[in-house]
Amino acid sequence: MAKPGYTGLTRVIKATGYSWKGFRAAWENESAFRQECTLGLLMLPFAFVIGQSMFQVALLIAVLAVVLITELLNSAVEAVVDRVGHEHHDLAGRAKDMGSAAVFVSLALVVIVWTMMAIKNFVLL
Repeated sequence: MAKPGYTGLTRVIKATGYSWKGFRAAWENESAFRQECTLGLLMLPFAFVIGQSMFQVALLIAVLAVVLITELLNSAVEAVVDRVGHEHHDLAGRAKDMGSAAVFVSLALVVIVWTMMAIKNFVLL
């Protein structure tokens, strides 16, 4: 049975609005998201310097986007856990720690990909 709700163009417009609300909520409430957005915007022009093909540029930009995606998901998990309660619970702590670990892995991916691309294109000419 289909879930009742909006369809067609109205659904796309509503979904876009919900996404925009999510971006605004992350920007207003999550300092890590603001820092990662700022760092990503500062790094973005260097993707065109380090990358020697459009594929390389796209890869450099994609890993920056992965950090933002991961941070948004981590923030969502944290918001739900905090909504349930602030008292310590092992599962709640585990969920938050796993979200944090995911963000760490995405940041490590940026360092690895950007470093390898820079070495390949500038050191190992």
